[in-house]
Amino acid sequence: MILCCGEALIDMIPFHTGTGQTAYVPHTGGAIFNTAIALGRLGIPVGMLTGLSTDLHGQAIEADLKASSVDPTFSIRSRRPTTLAFVQLENGQADYTFYDENSAGRMIGPDDLPTLPETVSALYCGGISLVVEPAAEAYAALIEQYAGTRPIMVDPNIRPGFITDEASYRARLTRIIAACDILKVSDEDLAWLVPMPRSICEKVATISGPSIVIVTEGGTGATAYLADGTSIHVPAQKVTVVDTVGAGDTFNAGFLARLFQAGLLRMGVLQTVSLSDLQNALLYAHQVAAVTVTRVGANPPHADEIPGAAS
Repeated sequence: MILCCGEALIDMIPFHTGTGQTAYVPHTGGAIFNTAIALGRLGIPVGMLTGLSTDLHGQAIEADLKASSVDPTFSIRSRRPTTLAFVQLENGQADYTFYDENSAGRMIGPDDLPTLPETVSALYCGGISLVVEPAAEAYAALIEQYAGTRPIMVDPNIRPGFITDEASYRARLTRIIAACDILKVSDEDLAWLVPMPRSICEKVATISGPSIVIVTEGGTGATAYLADGTSIHVPAQKVTVVDTVGAGDTFNAGFLARLFQAGLLRMGVLQTVSLSDLQNALLYAHQVAAVTVTRVGANPPHADEIPGAAS
């Protein structure tokens, strides 16, 4: 089982009413939630570790996890409220305003974390959960505790406007990145992490820890870099974009799914993965994300909805 660790929240998606006003409709979401849902729909054994409210929004989140075959057993339940993220769309691009104070997701601490059984064979972490304390320190502690025992993928999905203590966040990310095996960042994330005026390849070379670093560049595609400096690039698929909500999250699910299916998401094996295997995983990741961006909101595809996907 791949255990997705991080935020599950409610995305408030705008739509225009018949009177011309803008209203917001609640949809279950969150970066880590989206990846878990996508993995479940792709037929991968997957669980979710998050701070989960018992309120009506938390109940909706749990119901949607189960509906997509995601095991919520590892989630930490409380009566605190669910995080809300109001989404603004401009030219298909999403911007977010978060309401997260004292939420069920934010307020978990290291002492709340469960002991993971051997059935949890890999971890996926990231998103805003790595920013806000105390939850951020809980996830950092989880990553450091299980580093070296099972593969860990991290996508920080950096949102500068959400960061209130940049020094603390950078220090935490440095620890997390050093402990993970796969780091996925966008070109914008990488520019924030390594602000020096150098090429992407040179910036990746300054990152220590991961065996694989994936850099996505929007419509250009994605490049995976190995620790020995070799790399493979796969262009993005050309589709008509409705919106980009959940695109990166489902890309991550596709990448993990293909590695899992190929038996490569294992310690000792992942560290020697070939460029050909990485190419296949990136291709599948693009295929999964390409379906998602043709839909409104984060609505990852099931495996049989991916046209031409290699088995």
